[in-house]
Amino acid sequence: MNELQTEIAELKEFIADLKADRAATKEREKREAWTKYVSLSVVIIAVIAAIAAQWGGKYSSRVLTQLNDATFNQTLASDQWAYYEAKSVKLKSYEIARDELAHYVTAADAGTVALIKNYEAQIARYQSEQKDIETKAHDLEAKRDDARKAATIASGKGGKMGLAISFFSVAVAIASICLVTKKKPLWFAALALAAVAITEMVLAWTS
Repeated sequence: MNELQTEIAELKEFIADLKADRAATKEREKREAWTKYVSLSVVIIAVIAAIAAQWGGKYSSRVLTQLNDATFNQTLASDQWAYYEAKSVKLKSYEIARDELAHYVTAADAGTVALIKNYEAQIARYQSEQKDIETKAHDLEAKRDDARKAATIASGKGGKMGLAISFFSVAVAIASICLVTKKKPLWFAALALAAVAITEMVLAWTS
């Protein structure tokens, strides 16, 4: 009989310990319920960081494209200016020839007069062509400058996006440490860094 009572007492003690453990587990789960939101925030931050990385890649590609366009337009503009100089040489040759003949021509020298008029026509043609070439060269240089400006803007946006990615990476790391250590202030620090990163993203889009 005493043995039965001892077993019953041990069973009651075991049940009491079990209830205490269950109560402690529920209390701990209730106390650490906020960690679920930490996990959720880590996922959200990672998704936004992926978007930032994608945009960073776009800005980098845009910089390269614009710099290539600037180089291409600079090459075309240089070709136009070289063409302009070639026209200048021919123009100067006709001007010299005309001026030399003008010293010796007489009204009766119809052949020389006709030759001078031909030179003057060539001079007028080359001057007109030079104006067209100069206009094309300036247009190409304007395109070059626009491409360089666009590359500079894209580079600035890419820099801001790169900074945002760095902040996101640190935020994810801190939030992960928070999940392990259960230190709630670390979660707030991660959220603050994520907010800074989002601000950099907005600045990149709107600047």
